[in-house]
Amino acid sequence: MTEQNFRAMRRAMVESQLRTNDVNDLEIIEAILAEPREDYLPEERRSAAYIDRAVPLGEGRALNPPLATARLIVEAAPRPGDKVLLIGAATGYAAALLARLGCAVVAVEEQAEFAARAKALLADRDNVEIQTGALAAGAPGKAPYDLLFIDGAVEELPEALIDQLKVGGRAVFARAERGVTRLCVGTRTAGGFGARAFVDSEAVTLPGFARPKSFTF
Repeated sequence: MTEQNFRAMRRAMVESQLRTNDVNDLEIIEAILAEPREDYLPEERRSAAYIDRAVPLGEGRALNPPLATARLIVEAAPRPGDKVLLIGAATGYAAALLARLGCAVVAVEEQAEFAARAKALLADRDNVEIQTGALAAGAPGKAPYDLLFIDGAVEELPEALIDQLKVGGRAVFARAERGVTRLCVGTRTAGGFGARAFVDSEAVTLPGFARPKSFTF
């Protein structure tokens, strides 16, 4: 498949999947159109880069559906210069989009192979740092952050991640509950953290965020 084919598919994704679902911010659309999503997939999966569902990466992981990532970015309302903690970097696609929007991104990925791929793909972006480590631990050494961006679904949002946000900092993520995933946005205040769901959406489930099972007889 040629680069021209991929550009046409990217444009079609924006028009048919994103614009029809409240992704209309011109700067975000320009970033999505400029970033070749196919580069972040295994060679045998590149043709599926612009379908409206998750695309497997291997090791039980998948690239989040483009609509989920785009809606999270819209709701996060990233500003140039924002310091972002990205959890679930995978091969680097969401990090690339946030970097194009002028953010300083610290991206955490626990699969060493994916982190290495992200580092290679983003080597020329001086506003992206890829760290390999447990997703639920974040990157406290670089805290505090203006924005916590979790590119996937979690059952429970750890306090360890919320604590890495500035007071007034925002967080976007998908919450997985009883087989349904809902995209959420929240803010850390001096009194704690509160979040609300804004749309149901398919999102990949990230490892390490399962809610502890309650004991039953």
